[in-house]
Amino acid sequence: MIYVDNAATTKMSEAAIRTFTDLIRDTYGNPSSLYEFGQQAKDVLEQARRDVAEAIGAQPNEIIFTSGGSEADNQAIMSAAKIGEIRGKKHIVSTAFEHHAVLHTLNKLKKQGFEITLLDVHENGIVNAAEVEAAIREDTCLVTIMYANNEIGTIQPIKEIGEVCRKHNVTFHTDAVQAVGHIKVNVIEDNIDMLSASGHKFHGPKGVGFLYVKKGVGIFSLIEGGAQEKGKRAGTENVPGIASMAAALKESVANLDAYKAKLTPVRDRIIKGLSEIPHSALNGDANNRVPSNVNYCFEGIEGESLLLLLDDKGIAASSGSACTSGSLDPSHVLLAIGRVHDVAHGSLRISLGEDITDEDVEYIIKSVKEVVEYLRGFSPVWRDLVAGKRDFIL
Repeated sequence: MIYVDNAATTKMSEAAIRTFTDLIRDTYGNPSSLYEFGQQAKDVLEQARRDVAEAIGAQPNEIIFTSGGSEADNQAIMSAAKIGEIRGKKHIVSTAFEHHAVLHTLNKLKKQGFEITLLDVHENGIVNAAEVEAAIREDTCLVTIMYANNEIGTIQPIKEIGEVCRKHNVTFHTDAVQAVGHIKVNVIEDNIDMLSASGHKFHGPKGVGFLYVKKGVGIFSLIEGGAQEKGKRAGTENVPGIASMAAALKESVANLDAYKAKLTPVRDRIIKGLSEIPHSALNGDANNRVPSNVNYCFEGIEGESLLLLLDDKGIAASSGSACTSGSLDPSHVLLAIGRVHDVAHGSLRISLGEDITDEDVEYIIKSVKEVVEYLRGFSPVWRDLVAGKRDFIL
């Protein structure tokens, strides 16, 4: 099986596995306990906090460990909204192609009287910093814009957006789940106030993530209970998971240059190969995207059929976010960049891992071409397009 769905989840690294197994066997104390066995676990926890902070240019006391990116997104957004409401500011700026952990939280706030402005991201999948500035008002309490899109992989001008937010004294949060561990992220250089990340996206375990909160930025607990995480996130910390996430992140950040050098030309080879399929189109900017992401639309086919037939050929890919894989609706991300429903239904996301080989690349290109041709062979939509009864869109 050729696994190219790394945007959904990644295989745990050997460093993460070793850390996890050693700790669940030997260091299983509760880090809140005062006796030595508990304090050993606390030492591991705090070292992981230092390692995570260093990886993104933060301070250890600015890191809150969570169950993943979705919880971190919720805590950041709900905290900023609560503070905004106290100050009489109930306007939030975001984009139409955020992850549903952000969009659904914003919808919840909308029902509570907040006004939400969702910016267009244009055909190239890039947010315009000037448009962010134009959307900010006197009553804006938060700007939340993802660092790299989870479906089409486009990288946003986070530093420039952060500068705009600083200029207008507005809190800036970024969902960096698809960026951390894949491209350089520095919260100081990027002018970020809050940042969400998830361990299983960079070869750590599932169910563990973190939220960066800049010193001085207000934050409220989403989960009530004990005084863990300095009272900002109740519940006994998952020390093995947190430490193995930190090990994976430390390794990923150390290898960022090698990761980019290997995967960028592979990505571009696949893009070039798939571009040879008639009436197809790359989704998002060809260059300003994470090294691992390829996302294509093919007119006249259904993405679900494409995925199942690729699976039969031993290729594990996706049509978008794993969080919405059960939905029959087209991707909201593709609709946001201007793809019409019929075209958005025929999408394919390939997200690469470091273990990809030249043989894998050639096989993927060959297989996608074969499956697209096969599906079009009995598609009534494709027959109508070829016969001129419908106009081609791509």
